[in-house]
This record gives sequence, structure tokens and C-alpha cells, in this order.
Amino acid sequence: MKRRTASLLFAAALAAVSVTSVHAADAVSGPGPYDEQADARADINNAVARAAKEGKQVLVVYGANWCKDCLALNKGFGDGHLGTAVDKRFVTVKVNVGRFDKNVDVANQMGVTLKKGIPTVAVIGADGQVLGTTKGGELADARNMGEDAVIKVLDSLGKS
Repeated sequence: MKRRTASLLFAAALAAVSVTSVHAADAVSGPGPYDEQADARADINNAVARAAKEGKQVLVVYGANWCKDCLALNKGFGDGHLGTAVDKRFVTVKVNVGRFDKNVDVANQMGVTLKKGIPTVAVIGADGQVLGTTKGGELADARNMGEDAVIKVLDSLGKS
């Protein structure tokens, strides 16, 4: 009986370690691309000023460091054809939404809905006016979307 109890305890401990390891692998090491301490309004205002100087639009990306699709989209913005297209057209600002408990007021003010999933985006003109937003979870499956599909979504939002 003691041997069986010891075996069961060992198996339970091994399972707990395995589950912890899987969750740790999903976590972002380091601070992540969505700064939890950032002042979203100030960052957006600074981006609008910079966009006006550079003749670009502002791409506000609402996401979170726990969200795999947000991380995939962020990586895509730094790579390849998508990264080049985004850099050419936009000044990009990343806004952390936490567990849908941070900067929700900023998103709402821009007409961005978080209810259909993140990441979600808003495009703002150099004059500070919102030109378009995703409303139906268009980027919520970003990790499975190709670069051209993401560009198509962005092109539908206030292309100048």
C-alpha cells in the first residue's frame, strides 16, 4: 500500500511539473512587446506627431503579451514583406490591454472593439482622426494568417 501511494504521489508530482513546464514555455520571456507600464494616450499622441512629420498614418495595435496571435502579429510586423509594408506606411504604437482590463477606455474612444478578440487595430491619420478600425476579429487568428492577408486587412482601414 505504501509503495502504491508513493508511486501515485510521484506520478502526481511529475504531472504537475510537466504542466508547469508547458505553461512556462507559453509565457513571454522578458517584458514582451506590449509595455504594461506605458501611457497609451501619450504614446498615441507622440505617434500622431511623428506621423505628421513623416507623412505616414498611425497604426495602433491593441494586444497583450499572453496572446499568441498578438505575438505572431508583432513578429510579422518586424519581418519580411509585411514588416516593410507596415514601416513604409505607418508609425506603429502597441497598446497593452492586459486581460481586457487595461486601456479599454482608449480602445473604446477610438471605436475599437475588443470583444471579438485581439489583436485588433486602429488606423489614425496624421491629423489625429481615426480612419478605420477592425471590428470583427479580423486579426484574431494572426498566427495562421499569411502576410498578404494581414496587409489586405490593413489596406481596408483608411488607405490614403
